[in-house]
Amino acid sequence: MSGKLAGKTALVTGSGQNIGRAVARLFAAEGARVVVNGSKSRDKVEAVVREITDAGGSAHAILADVSDPAAWEAMIGETERVFGPVDILVNNVGVRRRMPFEEITPKMWREVIETNLSSAFYGARLVLPGMRGRRWGRIVNVSGYDGFFGQFHERAANVTAKAGMHGLTKAIAREYGMYEVTANTIAVGAIQTERDPSQYAHVDVEQVWKNLAIKHAGEVDDIAEAALYLAGESGRFVTGTVLHVNGGEYMA
Repeated sequence: MSGKLAGKTALVTGSGQNIGRAVARLFAAEGARVVVNGSKSRDKVEAVVREITDAGGSAHAILADVSDPAAWEAMIGETERVFGPVDILVNNVGVRRRMPFEEITPKMWREVIETNLSSAFYGARLVLPGMRGRRWGRIVNVSGYDGFFGQFHERAANVTAKAGMHGLTKAIAREYGMYEVTANTIAVGAIQTERDPSQYAHVDVEQVWKNLAIKHAGEVDDIAEAALYLAGESGRFVTGTVLHVNGGEYMA
């Protein structure tokens, strides 16, 4: 296939729905061979694969819990057998637990940190040696604006994980830039997605719209386009930075 990502292999975690699905579809449309990952619903990841292949793209489904280092080892091995080495890694998985600070147990804390932050480390450590050797690679970490502006209360674990994710991004960018490998963060703002309403019952949606410079919510395709910019040759001189996609709700 032709396209901005022709000949590249991309692994997109959490791509059975919402933002990950949009990224996987766009990357495939631009010529990438895409691994669609989920941890619970094989039906969802296989549905995304069918969407991509029906459109003439190349995709493969892998069910794996990215909070588990052993699952990462297996997923990278399968990716390499099917498509070859990973050129582009998009760490998109995230769990958001609304929990008053004093009710967070160590188990809850570890679940969020392992899923939202450690997973990005587990994946990067496996793909970066190959990227370094080929002198080309892209790491795109999907964070959230609560990791930068802390506007949501009762989200201590997620705020910590998402802030840490960008710290990881900068460390990778500094260490691997000399090998033409870039690492960047996308901070997602008010985007229309399917979500658990119980985790957002405290959010005043009307007030959110009022805070936006652009007076409507963003779409998952807006995040996918940002990921494409960072993943292609267009992002070759951009590294260690955060791209805020939030309609101007917060400006940095």
